[in-house]
Amino acid sequence: MTSAPLYSLAGKRVWVAGHRGMVGAALVRRLASENCEVLTVSRAEVDLLRQDAVESWVKANKPQAVFVAAATVGGILANDTRPAHFIYENLALETNIIEAARQAQVEKLIFLGSSCIYPRLAPQPMPEDALLTGPLEPTNQWYAIAKIAGIMMCRAYRRQYGCDYISAMPTNLYGPGDNFDLQSSHVIPALMAKAHAAKRDGTEIPVWGSGSPRREFLYVEDLADAVVFLMKHYSDEEHVNVGVGSDVTIREVAELIARAVGVESRLRFDATKPDGMPRKLLDSAKLLAMGWRPGTALDVGLRQTYEWFLRHRAAA
Repeated sequence: MTSAPLYSLAGKRVWVAGHRGMVGAALVRRLASENCEVLTVSRAEVDLLRQDAVESWVKANKPQAVFVAAATVGGILANDTRPAHFIYENLALETNIIEAARQAQVEKLIFLGSSCIYPRLAPQPMPEDALLTGPLEPTNQWYAIAKIAGIMMCRAYRRQYGCDYISAMPTNLYGPGDNFDLQSSHVIPALMAKAHAAKRDGTEIPVWGSGSPRREFLYVEDLADAVVFLMKHYSDEEHVNVGVGSDVTIREVAELIARAVGVESRLRFDATKPDGMPRKLLDSAKLLAMGWRPGTALDVGLRQTYEWFLRHRAAA
């Protein structure tokens, strides 16, 4: 049973920060049905890394609600080779947006984190209170630290200033608008690009690691729906996990991707490459108890993602 909304987006000016990314674009699509005015701004117009530029834009455009979907993101390789880039840019843009929102008296803000905030050996499924209970996964700790800082900023602003700022922690995401560049992509788009190349060239599909780690995957359109749901139905200090409640091995998702692509090439696992965390499954009981449910099965989402890739692969 879904409770009555605590906050209405109807008639509001709503800023989606990071609207050109996969999550931000999905949020813009989802908000089209909320009878609100969606505000966006390009990087050419406002550099989110510059505090004065962000504060001036927010003051001039007066958003009443803000979705913080802007982030510098990437997979294991990108995180491991550009740690300063990841920690600086994510700290800067989230700090600038949150403080600008306070100055402009924004009514409500939701900050989007990542499941990598949890300790490498966190209990599985990972509950919200596992945050800061152990060491992080070394291969993505820079990004994780920045996201933890964003969560803590929202908590601090709620405590000190009474700001209605909340945080959502999505699990691993995939879908239309994903980044398929092998140097910076996450596991699903990377494997999909490799499977597509194997189909074209008649080669094997290389897979990083042993194939044994388990991961949970959420279709980005479902994530956008969950985030809008939380904006309307949730107001508290603790962040909320957003997942599907089940996981698969990397081998299993690679096999599903091969089927979605329509390729029968053999998977070739490279044990010299890192596995990352052994398992990452969120405990999403808190969100599910509020009445929200995901709507897209993994095999269906993978087919839809590959269809998008075929239409946009030059840009992807």
